[in-house]
Amino acid sequence: MNLIQVMKALSDETRIRILNILRDGELCVCELEEILDITQSNVSRHLTKLTNAKILDYYKVTKYVYYMVNENTLAEYPFIKEIIEKETMKLEQCKIDYERLKKYKSSGLNCDDLKAGKVCFCDNHME
Repeated sequence: MNLIQVMKALSDETRIRILNILRDGELCVCELEEILDITQSNVSRHLTKLTNAKILDYYKVTKYVYYMVNENTLAEYPFIKEIIEKETMKLEQCKIDYERLKKYKSSGLNCDDLKAGKVCFCDNHME
């Protein structure tokens, strides 16, 4: 990993949005899709860039893949943590995403529920 690869990985709004909602812990791909309201292929493409730059780590549990911020990379490049903790919430879309994350977390729903279609964030309200 090198600085240029890290900077390129950080140079996209969707990837910043992903880091913003992973600030408090890991999420599954399907959770990222739902919270960010983007397609699975779009999420996967951005997750690949972030994992290739070693900004994110992941692990698999049965059919689900969970992503989290790589603490070793944050230690090596502290400016990433600064961006996640101080700059993302200055962006309106990141504020919206974080509110959706909080609603999802408080709902008690999980990946199986999402796959079964038991959640909708229409107009930023869960149904």
